[in-house]
Amino acid sequence: MPRKKSSLWLRPFDLLAAATGTRPKRKTAKPAASVKRSAATKTARAARPAAPAARTSPRETQGAWLRSFHSARPAAGRLVNHLAYALYLPAAAATTRDMPLVVMLHGCKQTAESFAAGTRICRVAARAGFAVLLPEQAKTAHSHRCWNWHGDASLSEAPAIASLVDAIVRERGFDRDRVYLAGMSAGAGLAARLAIDYPDRFAAVGLHSGPVIAPPLSTMAAMSVMRRGLRDDPIRTVDTCVDTRHYPGMPALIVHGGLDTVVAEQNAVQLGVAFARLNRLIDEAGEPRVGEQRTYTHDGVRYTDYLRGGRVIVRVCIVHGLAHAWSGGDPREAFHSATGPDATAMFWNFFRRRRRKR
Repeated sequence: MPRKKSSLWLRPFDLLAAATGTRPKRKTAKPAASVKRSAATKTARAARPAAPAARTSPRETQGAWLRSFHSARPAAGRLVNHLAYALYLPAAAATTRDMPLVVMLHGCKQTAESFAAGTRICRVAARAGFAVLLPEQAKTAHSHRCWNWHGDASLSEAPAIASLVDAIVRERGFDRDRVYLAGMSAGAGLAARLAIDYPDRFAAVGLHSGPVIAPPLSTMAAMSVMRRGLRDDPIRTVDTCVDTRHYPGMPALIVHGGLDTVVAEQNAVQLGVAFARLNRLIDEAGEPRVGEQRTYTHDGVRYTDYLRGGRVIVRVCIVHGLAHAWSGGDPREAFHSATGPDATAMFWNFFRRRRRKR
């Protein structure tokens, strides 16, 4: 019986997890009680390396780790649309009023807690004094907890997250002009959709290992985009998806692994072009309208910067030697790697001085 299309495009995630994670031990038959273990076996067992250190839970970071759910508008085919989330509040803050907020969208086969642990976002938040909102995909919406960044489902999930952000900002009194958005893999795909559809909610966006902006896609078309990037011109594509003449702009930091076999590097390059277009830095032919473009390599990272008035508006970072994983993350968590610079710190440094345009 042929495999489902949704299972086919998840196959690279399975292979990568198997290559980087701990495989389950096979059960073996117990030897007879009369057979004694040899001294050599005991010696070999004693010489085994120690078990890896326990994973660090975001709950261990000083501050409040809250779990709840948000009731968004019912989506097509779903009478109830509950969206689970985690919220981290730093301990040092006396109040959340006017505090910055970073929204983090996890990737496939991740949860809010595993994503927070792997990115170490709560540690950065505790030091810098911002809150972290981590929406969590339900298994009833996707068996591998992937955000639906392509197809009709994205048209309901993006509004649900926007509704959650509005509710949390209103309830906690966060600074509406300093709400930032970041995502990994499928989460980056949905983050790009939110940045396009709700530019009045976010001051900047960070996309890690994500697919390029595209119109609603079938599963097979989404697989093709992930593996190769767009076949069409990314400028023409984004002009089709967005009214770039009236779009207010969105600063974007894009990070991608040079060895990513799940989402091809070409996606990051095309995302950079798309956001340069959305920020009116280049024209329909890809030629600079304002500012300048710089490309350089530093410490194993290839940078492409689009600047206006000497300030970076869009930056693309290709990390050499990094696969489909969060750069500089905790390798004890799936899809996070110690390879490369700390992407969490990079995103916050990019976000922290930016405010939403009014």
